Amino acid sequence: MKLRQAVAAQLLLGLLFCGSIKPVKTLAQSTSPSGMVTVDDQGVMRWESGEEVYGFGVNYTVPFAHAFRSAKKLGVDPLEAIDQDIYHFKRLGFDLYRCHVWDTEISDTLGNLLYNEHLHAFDYLLYKLAQNDINYVLTPIAYWGNGWPEPDYPTPGFSHKYGKSDCLTNPEAIKAQENYLTQFMNHVNPYTGVAYKDDPHVVAVEISNEPHHGGEGEAVTAFVDKMVRAVRKSGYQKPVFYNISHSVHFVNDYFAGGIDGGTFQWYPTGLTYQSELPINALPNVDHYRIPFEADIKKHSGAKLVYEFDAADINKTYPYAAMARSFRTAGIQIATHFSYDPTFLAYANTEYNTHYMNLAYTPGKALSLMIASEVFHRIPMYKNFGSYPDNTTFDDFRVSYEEDLAQLNTNDKFYYTNDTRDQPVAPDALQHLAGVGQSPVVRYDGTGAYFLDKLSDNSWRLEVLPDALTVQNPFGRNALDKTVGVIQWNDRSMTIDLKSVGKSFTLTPINDGNTYTTTTSDGSFRVRPGVYVVSEQAPSADVLRNWESANPHLRSFAGPESTVDRDYLTHTPVRAAPAGKDIPIEVQVTSPRKKLNVQVFIGDRWQGTTIDLKHTGGFTYEGSIPADQVRPGTLNYYLVVHHEHGTRTFPADAAGSPFDWDFHQRNPYEVTITPADKPIVLFSAGRDAYQWSQSRWSRGQQLVEEELPGVQSLEVNLEEVFQIPFAPKEAGNTRDFTIRHFTKPLLKAFGNTLREREKLIVHARALNDKPVHCQIALTTDKGTAYGYVLKVEPGKERYEIALADLRPVPMVTMPRPYPTFLPYYLEGERREGNLDLSSVESVQWSLGPGITPAEAEKRQGVAVTFIMLE
Repeated sequence: MKLRQAVAAQLLLGLLFCGSIKPVKTLAQSTSPSGMVTVDDQGVMRWESGEEVYGFGVNYTVPFAHAFRSAKKLGVDPLEAIDQDIYHFKRLGFDLYRCHVWDTEISDTLGNLLYNEHLHAFDYLLYKLAQNDINYVLTPIAYWGNGWPEPDYPTPGFSHKYGKSDCLTNPEAIKAQENYLTQFMNHVNPYTGVAYKDDPHVVAVEISNEPHHGGEGEAVTAFVDKMVRAVRKSGYQKPVFYNISHSVHFVNDYFAGGIDGGTFQWYPTGLTYQSELPINALPNVDHYRIPFEADIKKHSGAKLVYEFDAADINKTYPYAAMARSFRTAGIQIATHFSYDPTFLAYANTEYNTHYMNLAYTPGKALSLMIASEVFHRIPMYKNFGSYPDNTTFDDFRVSYEEDLAQLNTNDKFYYTNDTRDQPVAPDALQHLAGVGQSPVVRYDGTGAYFLDKLSDNSWRLEVLPDALTVQNPFGRNALDKTVGVIQWNDRSMTIDLKSVGKSFTLTPINDGNTYTTTTSDGSFRVRPGVYVVSEQAPSADVLRNWESANPHLRSFAGPESTVDRDYLTHTPVRAAPAGKDIPIEVQVTSPRKKLNVQVFIGDRWQGTTIDLKHTGGFTYEGSIPADQVRPGTLNYYLVVHHEHGTRTFPADAAGSPFDWDFHQRNPYEVTITPADKPIVLFSAGRDAYQWSQSRWSRGQQLVEEELPGVQSLEVNLEEVFQIPFAPKEAGNTRDFTIRHFTKPLLKAFGNTLREREKLIVHARALNDKPVHCQIALTTDKGTAYGYVLKVEPGKERYEIALADLRPVPMVTMPRPYPTFLPYYLEGERREGNLDLSSVESVQWSLGPGITPAEAEKRQGVAVTFIMLE
């Protein structure tokens, strides 16, 4: 289709909202591969040179839907937002981008392409990506409405008219898609003058986002064939992919439709837990097994990952391990889902189960930087074994205990958190990126920093502002709710690089940066910005020479400070042993510089205060002394004092608990358990819906017991569910598991857990018949220890000696997407005694101990309490 010239002309003149169009420039010569891509007979994408295609990056959606609307609401120019975020992508070493285009916003019901503010912004995005040597996968059809997380808005497109299901079967909808795909590929980007079909930075086209096919295989093949032909009709010659990780029983039918490869996603920790998962995710990301790999190889199909994330985990360690697993599975390119636009990251409204941004989640973003290196360094199909033996692989290291991902090579040293590891060749270093402390850089801020060598004795230093997550980013979010803040501070930094010695200069070079500082023995104060670290300040001629080689020499995209009031974050332990100190750690930020942070225990008449010590960054630490930790419930407040007043938490209210009119009496609460009383690991009433389950079930409900205030969780299944993709030779092919995470509950007990000897289970059988129920404790090592109870209808209390627990298969929980991934973790079930200090959750399962014949009949159990005694 020809570009709708009248509308395009208006856009090119900047007459439609979306910001003025910048002057058109020719595409810069790419320093990374681009151009023709083919798939060889081994299913490997290759450049015209024969080199294997590598790629790693992110999904990012500013041109469309909620992100675009939010930019308008917040008074942000979407094009300027794109400029800022693409610099982040370049800074993080990404060389790939993917986005499912909201076809519903840029098409009509007949599939005609509409040139409007959304397609205009998408064109600008692709133009800027190409300028920065970032390739892309185009996914022209999303099938989604444009609302999420809001209700859908009216849109003109065929997806809005027909919906996903009818789009896959309705002849008129199929015809509209054919029309749309051909026009989309023929569309000429006004910024580049190049049609999408000819764009050298397009690596592949993925027809659509997550189609869910039903019906017969022949019809599926016919549909896919029509979509492929519509793309090819434009003259496009590179690979065409189709999603084969949904409706996987059609995998051969997809390939029969003429595709060159399949696309996959991975959410190893599930989605939408609504708060941070307190787990070690390394066992969850250990392998990416594709049970129909042989079918893909039969068709010489290539593989790419269009979306992945360790959702609901605000830690830095998982992503490099995920990248390792992808490479072992033969994945060539992958894009994380989804990078938060910087202007929107304060609220994380776009996809609240994900949270990723260089400024707001610096350690996580650097983890993606390291994951990109994994894709470019680790050969396809190289196997590193299973957790915990694969946490060091080639030049990489990941650690759950340290919340660390790290790359350590002769020329690069990247780390996502404090590390004690020395760079392997400090004198050969060319690039360093980090958060926290290392032997090379000691820094007490919380933002990311980068060091890139410019010459033998000169480095470019980039320091981003401090960031702090101040509320649960994975809950119900809104534009008027702040979950993350940015603050510009003067921070202490020490650099230990032989090439610049201990006495060097810092020259600010980014626009508007006039900060001056002095150095002493390699140490100095620094504010966010870009600096040259050198023995002598560089001359203007030297700077020009450096800038000609690196156009981003002076670039900086650190957002302005957003801290306009006191913020405090603290996660109290849920329970603790009597007579033991309770450590307290608090994160506090404020516009005020001199803060006094205290713990307050008691009330205004008999209150006790404990001063917390500032230990660096936003962190204040101390402890509640043992003599205050008495059996029962310990209540305490956290109080922030400064010259402009006092604020008390968790109420986040002005005033102090000492004040006569302070009425926000909702303190932090900790259950204090004496040594001779059980620790309640699970209480159905207390822990209502704070669990993960292997599958949704209608036969699940909370019920009141005879004793007032006591509830039980009833699970009553028509039959025990079949394990997806269970091999026929497997002994147990049916299971249903519920898991409750106990790590936060047990955290404070430490070595006192050694005194515990048994589990106490309060449960009853349903349906007037006994039921076998496996009770297990899982650990952060990826192991599980269990025992099968025979629960009787007339008995409700059971004891299990910890010594009787034996290694059992560990269900992968939360259940991952795609659903074909293994039901059980694949690591070795190691014999040995259970270490209670590593216990991560308690779970119970229907399936183990039940015969195949009985598993096909109704099975039910009600669990009230599980306790450690």
